[in-house]
Amino acid sequence: MVTRQPLPPKAETLSTRAAATRARILDAALAEFAEKGLAGARVDDIAARAGANKRMLYAHFGSKEALWLTVLEGAYAAKRAEERALEVEALPPVAAMEKLVAFNLRYTARHPEFVALLNQENLHRAAYLASSGQVKALYSPLLEAIRAVLARGARARVFRRGVDAMQLYISILALGHFYVANRHTLSTIFGETLDTEAALAARETHIIQVVLGYLRP
Repeated sequence: MVTRQPLPPKAETLSTRAAATRARILDAALAEFAEKGLAGARVDDIAARAGANKRMLYAHFGSKEALWLTVLEGAYAAKRAEERALEVEALPPVAAMEKLVAFNLRYTARHPEFVALLNQENLHRAAYLASSGQVKALYSPLLEAIRAVLARGARARVFRRGVDAMQLYISILALGHFYVANRHTLSTIFGETLDTEAALAARETHIIQVVLGYLRP
């Protein structure tokens, strides 16, 4: 086994500083891209927001487009990390589905920057996401976990058979994402405030009922 030798104190300090600078740039870029999109965000503004300079930004990421992809990958990875922590495989099938539905709605509501990034990447027809093997790899285990929950539910006769895990997951995402992304226009159209906790809880209950109703044998 190869043992990593500790870096000299000075090198360790430089490494720590570089990591901190990179993290600040990513945080600044996430905020800037969420507000202005890829086209509208300026490298100067991102660097200033991060307390860095353009040279450092380019040294770490190479280009604004490469930084965009890194931010996008990080946003997906953060969501999947929380999703994995649900451990739906260990829950009874119905409870697992309820938790998955509630999580996706609540996560979207808590992270408007995630909604903004996805909307922007769709405007670019996923041109940047298409070059990422990292994001695609994140979702294969998720679909396998959903398939396992569906199979357990079918064996227990609480779910019908033949459900497509990918289509189900897309439906769960859509039922929550559309509501959160369009809550201001929907509130205006229907004359109700739909971004309160009570409204979000009502939406959560409704989506769970819709999904479980679809899965019922």
